Amino acid sequence: MRGAKSAKWVAIAAVVALGATACGGGGDSGSGSNDGIVSMEIGEPQNSLIPSNTYETEGGQVIHALFTGLTKLDADNKVVNDLASSVESKDNKVWTIKLKDGYTFHNGEKVTAQSFVDAWNYGADQTNAQQTNPLFNHIQGWSDLNPGEGKKVTAKGMSGLKAVDASTLQVTLTGAFSAFPTQLSFYGFAPLPKVFFKDPKGFGEKPIGNGPFEMNGTFKHNESISLKKYDKYPEASKIEVKGVNFKIYSNQDTAYKDLVAGNLDLDITVPNSGLPTYKKDLPNRTIDESDSGVGYIGFPIKYNKAFQDKDLRKAISMSIDRKAIADKIFLGARMPADDFISPIIDGYRKGACGDACTLNPTKAKQLYKKSGGLPGNRLEIGYNADGDHKAWVEAAANQIQQNLGIKVTAKPFEQFQGILNDLDAKKYSGAFRMGWNMDYPDMENYLRPIFSKDAITSGSNYAGYVNPDFEKLIVEGDHAPSHEAAIKKYQEADDVILDEMPYVPVYFYKTNGGFSDKIKSVKIAGHQILWDSVKLS
Repeated sequence: MRGAKSAKWVAIAAVVALGATACGGGGDSGSGSNDGIVSMEIGEPQNSLIPSNTYETEGGQVIHALFTGLTKLDADNKVVNDLASSVESKDNKVWTIKLKDGYTFHNGEKVTAQSFVDAWNYGADQTNAQQTNPLFNHIQGWSDLNPGEGKKVTAKGMSGLKAVDASTLQVTLTGAFSAFPTQLSFYGFAPLPKVFFKDPKGFGEKPIGNGPFEMNGTFKHNESISLKKYDKYPEASKIEVKGVNFKIYSNQDTAYKDLVAGNLDLDITVPNSGLPTYKKDLPNRTIDESDSGVGYIGFPIKYNKAFQDKDLRKAISMSIDRKAIADKIFLGARMPADDFISPIIDGYRKGACGDACTLNPTKAKQLYKKSGGLPGNRLEIGYNADGDHKAWVEAAANQIQQNLGIKVTAKPFEQFQGILNDLDAKKYSGAFRMGWNMDYPDMENYLRPIFSKDAITSGSNYAGYVNPDFEKLIVEGDHAPSHEAAIKKYQEADDVILDEMPYVPVYFYKTNGGFSDKIKSVKIAGHQILWDSVKLS
């Protein structure tokens, strides 16, 4: 989801809105007296606050605080059990999950195996049009809930889900999938209380979760989302923070100024304007670490014939100076991308992209001419203005213009959700800035949710890209007998898209943030705050 938005997207990965933050406004609690309330910058979430319909990092931060899943990422980005006491399988196909006792929803209802069965069936049913729908496609019976556009769902749920008893969940997959426990760390697999199904729309404005924090009021759109500590949470004693006020900004510069002035406590995305001085502005209160996100320029291949020649896409890629963007625009806060897979993920290969991700104006011009070029020799690149992307997109546009000798313009969209919605509706046909932040730490999560055929209708495949060889290799990776064997197949799938470039990888993200003097230390995993790691001054 993450950093960008994930399926319908990081993102990640999500579709990750990596760096897509929103509106300078509201909220209380800056860094004044230490009342235990921490204010944090986010952008306006794309949708209401339902786990299975949240596939971008802004809403993801809130869902992560409100809900607890079966597994989670620790501070080393390793998957460990959370609400699950065990997740076991003899064949990587049939999984038995035992739940810990003592977890309740914020209305007092006990969390049971059925809470997960009902939530997953809702998320997987095409009738409900949930963003994370494709993540359930490994479960037996998912296809019955997704007969296709214009066809009515007749199945009552996925046949592969069974609540054996209140504390035992059995999940049967369509085939072996060794990454399943890793996938469960994504909040789209969170449980839901019975009250959700009576009024999903109303629930999304004031969700009832099972996590360390509960809603303190309703979702105030474009202003704030306020949470308070849930005292009946089993791990409540380990959490020092008494509440979280997510302040929604539409401008990252405004958020950063608030952070420096002491009117904001936590911002994990320092804007370009703050990069030269943020370590001086926030002495001993900065975050600088590797991140799972990848930044792209994408092409609506299926919906705009001008982009259908892969030589054209490679020409654009080879006319971009990634090192200049990373060093001069981001001052080292990004790294030039050389793969579709993040360097922190098993299976990443340094230099995998080869010549296609290497600046070469001469070869780029040759490929552009060979492809037949663009109508009128004009290219437009859309981007979300609330995410501090203006500088790098304009820099890339200038590089492409200079190196290909064509007219390139950058088109701003006011908010990330705006460009996402227009891409969803096929209203925008230009190239577009996009990013992906992992949902869970596995190569598969950088491939299927973005480039598979299924992801066109229920994922983040805004390119409309389809390749049978890619599809075949992804399935073979899913069914591989070991993690190592799966990586080899996923790398072959990666090679297919590296050759065809439906998107152009531009940079790898790093997390560059800061916090107020109210906070002593904080840790992040998968672009999410580990709230039990936040220590107050």
